[in-house]
Amino acid sequence: MSENSYHNVVIVGSGPAGYTAALYTARANLNPLVIEGFAWGGLLQQTTDVENFPGFPQGIMGPELMQQMRDQAERFGARLETDEATAVELSADGGLHKVYVGDEVHLTRSVILAMGAQHRKLGVPGEELLSGRGVSYCATCDAAFFRDVPTVIVGGGDSAMEEAMFLAKFASKVAVVHRRDEFRASSIMLERARGVENIEFLTPYTIDEFIAGEDGSLSSARLLHTGDGSTREMNISGAFIAVGHEPQSQLVAGQVEVDESGYVVTAGRSTRTNLPGVFAAGDLVDHTYRQAITAAGSGCQAALDAEWYLRDTPAPAGEVVSAGA
Repeated sequence: MSENSYHNVVIVGSGPAGYTAALYTARANLNPLVIEGFAWGGLLQQTTDVENFPGFPQGIMGPELMQQMRDQAERFGARLETDEATAVELSADGGLHKVYVGDEVHLTRSVILAMGAQHRKLGVPGEELLSGRGVSYCATCDAAFFRDVPTVIVGGGDSAMEEAMFLAKFASKVAVVHRRDEFRASSIMLERARGVENIEFLTPYTIDEFIAGEDGSLSSARLLHTGDGSTREMNISGAFIAVGHEPQSQLVAGQVEVDESGYVVTAGRSTRTNLPGVFAAGDLVDHTYRQAITAAGSGCQAALDAEWYLRDTPAPAGEVVSAGA
């Protein structure tokens, strides 16, 4: 790209939010550039069966869903760069923004941030190996695969209680494992969870190890008592980690407003950040729902917000929009 050319919109990140934003901006003839990253597709690339995304009555594998969304965005003209954005310089006054990919710099009138969030992990033996084979990070997504089998939820906040109550509709038993006797969950959520017949509470314990069975899937977990150091083993078929998320906002730290947990702050029900021409979508902004369909919806919103911003904001004089390649 020449020094006096620029993009209308650069989308940083992929996944349902990024690819939906790419689809909508491409269909609006904005010729978007997507810096999709090497691990394109986000958390759904690590997911097996997806049964709750509308339009797929028989379900679809997570990687296949992301490939289809990627192909659809590309079909309408989105340009995909399978590389990592290494830095951004966001203009505070509505000027051109800079997105760096190594030594290459992309000038753009607008930026859509869609870097997503990562599940916070326990970091214990067996967790990575058994991810997708009994170890999960979303009961709302995967509970139906654990009908009538014993399971555990690891965590002590409201999210853990919500996950436990949802999982209890399917599993034969749900053990909530928490490292302290006291819970961070609100009193009302804790009371509701305690009132569910097949939920029990194991405190103060942490997970010491997840153990695979002969078929290669999760068969048990070793628990460590945080007080006396004793251990116990539980036979389980499913384990759900509910210890929080880590929004991937490091790239824009100190430039856009983020909350105390690192989620990018947007204005009202829009995707607008505190900087003109900068929008954020998906799990990067979502504390609450964190579903593929809600991420896709916010990607649509970000694309429309960017389109309206570009419509109402004069283009830089003496410069031309890059057609890309």
